[in-house]
Amino acid sequence: MYTVQPIDTSTLGDRSYLVHDGTTALVVDPQRDIDRVLEAAREAGVRIGHVFETHIHNDYVTGGHALAQETGAAYHVNAEDPVDFERMPVSDGEIVDVSPVLAVRAIATPGHTHTHLSYELRADGRPVGVFTGGSLLFGSTGRPDLLGPEHTDTLVRAQYRSAHRLAGEIPEDAEIFPTHGFGSFCSSTQAEGVSSTIAHEKRVNPVLTSSEADFVADLLAGLDAYPAYYAHMAPANLAGPGAPDLTPPEPADPAELRSRIEAGEWVVDLRSRTAFAAGHLPGSLSFGLDGSFATYLGWIIPWGTPLTLLGETPEQIEEAQRELARIGIDRSAGGATGTPEEWTGGRPPGVLPTASFGDLVEARTEGRDEGMVVLDVRRDLEWSESHLLGAVHIPLHQLLRRMDEVPPGRVWVHCGSGYRATAAASLLAANGRDVVAVNDEFANAAQAGAVLESAAA
Repeated sequence: MYTVQPIDTSTLGDRSYLVHDGTTALVVDPQRDIDRVLEAAREAGVRIGHVFETHIHNDYVTGGHALAQETGAAYHVNAEDPVDFERMPVSDGEIVDVSPVLAVRAIATPGHTHTHLSYELRADGRPVGVFTGGSLLFGSTGRPDLLGPEHTDTLVRAQYRSAHRLAGEIPEDAEIFPTHGFGSFCSSTQAEGVSSTIAHEKRVNPVLTSSEADFVADLLAGLDAYPAYYAHMAPANLAGPGAPDLTPPEPADPAELRSRIEAGEWVVDLRSRTAFAAGHLPGSLSFGLDGSFATYLGWIIPWGTPLTLLGETPEQIEEAQRELARIGIDRSAGGATGTPEEWTGGRPPGVLPTASFGDLVEARTEGRDEGMVVLDVRRDLEWSESHLLGAVHIPLHQLLRRMDEVPPGRVWVHCGSGYRATAAASLLAANGRDVVAVNDEFANAAQAGAVLESAAA
């Protein structure tokens, strides 16, 4: 008997895995906050003896090195990866005996990276599953462009061959256990489903149902931008990162908060966008924990900028620190909990006007907001599919460096649902612009009477 327990990090779109036979466990691709893995092992009553990395990750700081040090487990990393720490080098075809019941076979599956490995899981000598990392995902594959354009063509073709190798070598009834593909930008397209087998992927996955030429062309045509913080992940992972420090940040009073904003530091409001709009510390920025907080904050913030966190409760601050530690932002400069009135020191809180697409259409039609600017902060592929006629397009992740391209006038900013629009509106307001955040689903725009066009039109 064996158990495979996924440990989800839904905010980054990743999964780690704890696998055990009731006594001894192995872990695949653990996240930075290893306390979750240790707790899962304690609850199962098992000892972690082995930790495996499928690849040097680009979207998060690994917990593998810290977990191996904490537990004394053997840390298995591809022998070809130039890491700065002691590891158990593993190569294609090598079999690692984990326990009398469990074993793992390494399979070279380049494509997501040059040195990517998948791991076939064997129970009582029989292949029962494969940990595919960023190779074969549910209905998709890992993207091949994260190492730079000079590697993309080589990697996308390697990804095709690797998927076919897995499909040819692993039994059809074996389950696949990917690390990416649950909303991660490491996935070339959004993966579908919560479980799968080799047989199912042979029927539905484009990498296994298309010719190599069609797969390459379709995948490359569908790639969009990925977070800027990815550039910092591989160097951190090659160095062997330690466990994060999740102790509370130093408290910041109203005077300190104001001085940090005036110094150009980032003071981030973790509350929902509706709470931020109703009242906030002027100059603070809205990145609520109810959205893709770490992804967008890590994408946009100039790396190394001091960061102060504002939350209603200490638990919100704690959650934010955990999210940020996963992408290598280890310590906040400070934090404050409470209400906007407490953060302003008695001064009036700032208010962010909000609207629906119906309000936007009405304002345009009636000319109530003369000189209004409609700013679309969605990504390029979203814009290409459909956008408001006459809108200005600056993706959220480019807004800081392109502020001077936003035309003069009151800016009505929208995205796909309201989260990115509010973040963008807070950035614009902090830079002195008059803004309205459209807190609405883009799917409602046409119904509200907005005129849409596509980039191909």
